[in-house]
Amino acid sequence: MTRTIVESASKTSIIGFDQPFSVIGERINPTGRKILNEELERGDFSRVERDALAQVAAGATILDINSGAVFSNKMAEDPRYADNNFVEPDLMRKLVETVQAVTDCPLCIDSSVPGALEAGLEAANGRPLLNSVTGEEERLEIVLPLVKKYNVPVVAISNDDTGISEDPEVRFAVAKKIVERAADFGIPAHDIVVDPLVMPIGAMGTAGLQVFELNHRLRNELGVNTTCGASNISFGLPNRHGINNAFLPMAMATGMTSAIMNPIALPVGPKKLAEKKAEVEAKGIVIPADMDDETFCQLFGLGSTQPKAGKEMEAIRAANFLTNNDEGGAEWIKFNSASSGVAGAAGGRRGGRRRRG
Repeated sequence: MTRTIVESASKTSIIGFDQPFSVIGERINPTGRKILNEELERGDFSRVERDALAQVAAGATILDINSGAVFSNKMAEDPRYADNNFVEPDLMRKLVETVQAVTDCPLCIDSSVPGALEAGLEAANGRPLLNSVTGEEERLEIVLPLVKKYNVPVVAISNDDTGISEDPEVRFAVAKKIVERAADFGIPAHDIVVDPLVMPIGAMGTAGLQVFELNHRLRNELGVNTTCGASNISFGLPNRHGINNAFLPMAMATGMTSAIMNPIALPVGPKKLAEKKAEVEAKGIVIPADMDDETFCQLFGLGSTQPKAGKEMEAIRAANFLTNNDEGGAEWIKFNSASSGVAGAAGGRRGGRRRRG
């Protein structure tokens, strides 16, 4: 069985066909996160620490660290900040050091800037996953030597100099090319984690079917592990969690072994809480003065004021159980015991028909 080993100084995470699904937490990424971007520009890494700990608590087995920040204020003072090649290497190093100070979870170093990739590799303890290489010739010639030099596994994204193809045959050919070129550098297939590229199902009705077919081929023909940006499948659609919850177990069943995703159900913020309270009071419902916000959220179906594991993590844990990658359902029982009260039920019935009294 193909196994991709990702390590911190003291912890090992294995991506593999015979392993529980690997969840690569995506939250430490300033792209599209205005507040985090502004905090990083000020040198405030407290949110990074919180995000790292919350993702691990929710079930992330690897933490992706992306340094793609845009420092607009500094850019106005110093034109060098307009160049990501200047900004990202130092920021990546600080992000890695910050996360390693609060958790021993293995890391995934994520950047389009070669200098940032190397800075992350230098700062990271153990054996991080590198994200990423593509089939583009320039990228292959830059990234694969880094993979070999630091002896780390790498995410291989199935696009090349022609862009992203909607044809799954082309995406498979690009993945095969990357695996073959990696072999030329002495990099084994078990250190390649292919991202076959998940298209939005709202824009392409066959997007799910394409990924499932590619998963089979990547596993059976190339013998590689796989990953994806899990939320891409539901982009632009209502009830995205519902689609993600169906997609992830189906992808797992067809050979997907990891995903880059948010494992957290984000907490209810003050604005949403205040709006719901006003709505409830407008209906004439009296909210007891001693009711805390968490109780209110639970009572009126808002979720939680605290970050907790999201519904996608529930689907993944169920799929791990169903594919016998959670022996005896221990992790499933543990995950649900707080709310279900069935902690003592593990192994209660191991097969056979129920006997009638």
